[in-house]
Amino acid sequence: MIATVEFHFDFGSPNAYLSHQVIPQIEQRTGCTFEYVPILLGGLFKLTNNEPPMVAYKNIPAKSAYARRESERFIQRHGLHDFRRNPFFPVNTLKIMRASLVAKELGCFEQYIEVIFKCMWEQELNMSVDETIIQALDQANLGGRSLLERTQEPHIKEQLMQNTQRSADMGAFGVPTFFVDNDIYFGKDKLPEIEELLATKKT
Repeated sequence: MIATVEFHFDFGSPNAYLSHQVIPQIEQRTGCTFEYVPILLGGLFKLTNNEPPMVAYKNIPAKSAYARRESERFIQRHGLHDFRRNPFFPVNTLKIMRASLVAKELGCFEQYIEVIFKCMWEQELNMSVDETIIQALDQANLGGRSLLERTQEPHIKEQLMQNTQRSADMGAFGVPTFFVDNDIYFGKDKLPEIEELLATKKT
């Protein structure tokens, strides 16, 4: 039986972007589908008493250096040469995460995800600024202003909070986090292990 895979993500995570770039290849090889679940990373940190790496590792330079090197190896291994460090990092992603849920209702979720990840981690844009978000979405014919306005709808705000709470309840403490049949895997480096597991479940 083909497994159910959830990918809990926030656009503010470079490792979520890197995972996103590799997931289609895993889907093609295994026949499995990754379900993208938008959460708010800052909210997840608060719920789990976690801290972002830049804070947690600030007094451990060797650990920060290793994390950078590990990312460099991942980028080289998968040929992800369009990746750029966002100069505005860390970016407040509340608006673009809420907007992802609007895009889901409008049936343009996959296109929206692709556009926003590219804006964040290839085009180096400040995706916390309304006009920047609107322009990027308009260029993709996604109706930026109306989509962004809908992020203020109460049920959209509530859905993002619920997603984030559920993620914490399932055991997540950061992103990217994956759940395979509700079993947790954290970090892009777990993707090969996930693929091996999916291969055993393929029918």
